[in-house]
Order: sequence, then structure tokens, then C-alpha cells
Amino acid sequence: MTKAKSAKKVLDSFLVKGTDKSVRVGDTVLMRAEDSEKPPYVAKIEKIEADSRNNIKLRVRWYYRPEESKCGRRPFHGARELFLSDHYDIQSADTIEGTCTVHTFRNYIKLETVRADDFFCRFEYQAANGDFTPDRVAVYCICGLPYNPDNLMIQCEACKDWFHGHCVNLSTEQVITTEKYMCTGCSNTPENNRNKGIAPDT
Repeated sequence: MTKAKSAKKVLDSFLVKGTDKSVRVGDTVLMRAEDSEKPPYVAKIEKIEADSRNNIKLRVRWYYRPEESKCGRRPFHGARELFLSDHYDIQSADTIEGTCTVHTFRNYIKLETVRADDFFCRFEYQAANGDFTPDRVAVYCICGLPYNPDNLMIQCEACKDWFHGHCVNLSTEQVITTEKYMCTGCSNTPENNRNKGIAPDT
């Protein structure tokens, strides 16, 4: 007679082994990488199941770091940036190293202090073909790149565009201390030249 398989029990949460932390469906966790030299993987818990021996398995949706994507890391990718992928897996709960928070991009740039377990996500990523959603975002500065929260920017008083300090030859200190900045394009308008006492071209 064939022995019936033990039914799995679906859990709402569980206590991470060796800690006093409880994680739930929807939480984001750090999971041990196979290569100890690499940083832990980041995953969102989609489902928690326990067998009759209380072995806990997780269905997770992986976040990718920029360097793990097909396009690789780009200059506008932040150090704490992740992509929410369409890659799902079943993992042992024993591989969890801790919890973390993946913020929306809007909430991340409002943080006064960024902790080691803070990340942000502004793109979803299709692992098979390397496509992103959204496939385009706003760009800034004379370099025409999207905003990278790791790089200080300064806003032009006239056009309201934002510029990287290094792109407009301003030091970090100058970016921080400058109260009113006018970009080259705006400062060279005829009106601004008149205010400076510069004669227009004849």
C-alpha cells in the first residue's frame, strides 16, 4: 500500500531560526548566497508552508541587483537599487539571514538616514528577456540620465531642471552651499545677459 503524502500546512508567519524575529507573507528578507563572498540575495515572501516535520519552505519572488541583470549596472543605478523580477523559487526558510525593507523610489529619497537594510525599487524586471517596466523614466542634467539618489544634484532657479554637481563643475561643498543656481542655458539668455550688463550679439 502506498503511503499517503503528508499534507503541507500553509502559515501566515514563522519565527526565523536562531532569532526572535517573525516574518510574514509579503515581507522582504535577506537570503544566504551560495557563494559566501557575495552579498545575500533579496526576496519577497509569497507563501509559507510547513510539512509534518515542521520543515518550512518559502515561495519567494526574487529581487535582482543591477549587476545581476542582462544590462548590468548603469551609472544612474543607485548602490541600494533593486529590480523586482518575475523569477519565483521555492527556498528553505533556513537560508534566511535577516529582514530588510525595499522602499518605493519616492519614499527612499525622503529618508533622512539610510540603514544597511534599506533598499529601493523603481523597476520591475523580466528575467528571461531582460525587459523593464516602466521601460523609460524621466532624465535630468546635461548628461541626460535618470536620477541616481547617491549623487548630489542642484536645481536651476529658472528652468527648474536638476544637474549633477560634477556635470556642471561644482564641488560637493558648492552644491550644498549654493542658495541660488542658474544653469548655463538659462544664464546665457538675453534677459539675464542684460541684467549682467552684457551686450547682446549684433
